Amino acid sequence: MDNDFRLRMTFWGVRGSTPTPQIEHLNYGGNTCCIEVRLPNNDVFIFDAGTGVRDLGDSLLEEFSNQNLDLKVFLTHFHWDHIQGIPFFQPLYQPENTVVFHSVAFPEGQHRSSGSKNGLEETLRLQMADPYFPISLESLTARKEFKEIDPEPIKFGKLTITPFPLNHPGQTYGYRIESEGAVIVYATDLEHGHAKLDKVLRDISQNADLLIYDSQFTPEDYKKHQGWGHSTWLEACRAANDAHVKQLALFHHFPSYDDGRFYKIVQQARGEFENTIGAQEGWSLTL
Repeated sequence: MDNDFRLRMTFWGVRGSTPTPQIEHLNYGGNTCCIEVRLPNNDVFIFDAGTGVRDLGDSLLEEFSNQNLDLKVFLTHFHWDHIQGIPFFQPLYQPENTVVFHSVAFPEGQHRSSGSKNGLEETLRLQMADPYFPISLESLTARKEFKEIDPEPIKFGKLTITPFPLNHPGQTYGYRIESEGAVIVYATDLEHGHAKLDKVLRDISQNADLLIYDSQFTPEDYKKHQGWGHSTWLEACRAANDAHVKQLALFHHFPSYDDGRFYKIVQQARGEFENTIGAQEGWSLTL
């Protein structure tokens, strides 16, 4: 593999809410949220672990068949479509591997809108607890770490990951991912219209190489889903224009939109922001 790059990002899951395995959804992809960011030294960072993380795990085991994996996973939040692939992530089943999960900690004395005070480890454990899954999180043989982080920049060598808050039910954070001047902003699961958080996103996305934006609904369908915590392709274009980003990826596709309809959405979006793509499983950007 050519290592003359700063960052390489690959989409492994682009669908929102629930997987869509039907043939009419497979051009863009039916797996839920997961992206991989790779550094030139082959360090791997995973953002969200929806069903797309299963294929990513299988691919990593094939690529690094004779090496121990040291993987870092950053979760935006704990809704199912962002964690439901974890029980099927095969690197967790091999004792020679290390998987470090990260999420932004809740402020002291606060907890989720559901009333749950469970932290990162307990939330992931409960997802695999009886009667929901036959294998417990504790029984997975990889070395596992669970880090609840502050919303401050974190450095891994030349890579800096900066969490920032998003307007979505429950605590949700996006991530600015930067290495040697290459910038990707991962802003899934957000609803526009919160003036303060819209400004945070605009500021943190300034001149980014790629903005990945939750564009689940058309503007027409959004009217029926206000308050659900998702945005539109039109608002994605506005955010991209306001931040002067180089490229926009529409992300978190509505399960009801098949490939034909989503293709038309992408064409409409290009009328508002020319360098727009529809996020597609397997698509990579090398910077």
